[in-house]
Amino acid sequence: MSRRMRKFAVFLVASGLAYRPTDALAQQDPLKQRLLGTWTFTSTTGQRPDGTRFDVFGPHPKGVIIFSPDGHFALINTRPGRPSYASGNRMDATPEEYKATVQGSIAYFGTYTVDESGSAFSLHIEGSTFPNYEGTDQLRPFTIVGDELRSVNPAPTVGGPGLSLTLRRAR
Repeated sequence: MSRRMRKFAVFLVASGLAYRPTDALAQQDPLKQRLLGTWTFTSTTGQRPDGTRFDVFGPHPKGVIIFSPDGHFALINTRPGRPSYASGNRMDATPEEYKATVQGSIAYFGTYTVDESGSAFSLHIEGSTFPNYEGTDQLRPFTIVGDELRSVNPAPTVGGPGLSLTLRRAR
């Protein structure tokens, strides 16, 4: 790829437009380049202590993770169908409404790095709706095949030893 084309590709990604190389070309790109962009959640599967699996955010989670070219990321994942607040004010909800919000969503952001040889990314979490994540670093193995990203969160906020995440590249 020429220098001019590389600059154009970086511009497209930075401006929020999808840079979607062909599968053949994608297989040759560094992992960080292939990770860039917006990914939408298709499943978030946890494991209970007895070994049974469950959908943490339901069978059709709504969420995204965005990896920017400058090394920043943002993630939000929600369970569809959470109840609306009767008051219409997020600062004035019932205990049940607050509980449904906390149990049905997670968001965090910060910076990331990619370990090309280990096929993993490391999240350096700066802020989160789960305060225990703030200031932590989390290493997450991942694979990308076509438009599918699979990753494992070894230290999830719910469930057992690992949370399996499956995402699709946003179109």
